[in-house]
Amino acid sequence: MLLRGLTWLILFQLLGTALNVLVLTMLPGPIIGMLLLFIFLLIRGEVSKPINEASSGLLRYLPLLLVPPAVGVMAYAKAIAADFWALAGALGLSLLVALLFCGWLMQKLIDRRPSAEDQS
Repeated sequence: MLLRGLTWLILFQLLGTALNVLVLTMLPGPIIGMLLLFIFLLIRGEVSKPINEASSGLLRYLPLLLVPPAVGVMAYAKAIAADFWALAGALGLSLLVALLFCGWLMQKLIDRRPSAEDQS
């Protein structure tokens, strides 16, 4: 099961990389693949057991992916300090957009949920 789930995940990443090379050069291939996987799961309506098992196994190692960015921040501290206000503005704006989108999405999901009186 784990191998089947990993195969699905890698297939979507490869599909995203192919689309990146052929059409969408401004987005990274793995991001395109993740969006394709998300659309596939939305259409399907559920996460299959192999994909769930493979993704759960990979999530255990997610903290290891945070080590290279932390080292980069330490190595380029002077360059980051030089552009501090531009970085702070970009991060603040992206935080605001993300919060607004998450609130809107949560409200849409709450509206789709059947109420207690509909279930009885």
